[in-house]
Amino acid sequence: MDYIMLVILGCAVVTFIPRLIPALFIDKLDFPPKVEKFLNLIPYTALAALICPGVLTVDNHLWYIGLIGAVVAAGLAWKKVPLGAIVILTVIILIGVYSFVSFF
Repeated sequence: MDYIMLVILGCAVVTFIPRLIPALFIDKLDFPPKVEKFLNLIPYTALAALICPGVLTVDNHLWYIGLIGAVVAAGLAWKKVPLGAIVILTVIILIGVYSFVSFF
């Protein structure tokens, strides 16, 4: 095994162990309701932190396109539209917005 494969294997082990240990012991811990609610909200906040910067950097010249897409997707999600339909409808609406804006 060459040096690069050993480095990749070492990185994999070092990354895997800190993820494995909490997963093995988390069932045995009882958290207060507030802590449990906080832990349940972490994935949503991480997703928002990843999506929000991208919304405003979709197109440098038409910065509001991403904002329109986010508002449309949020509105459809608020109405409990299925996820696949949200994606398809948002893309269709943004194609329409791009087409409309290109006339000006």
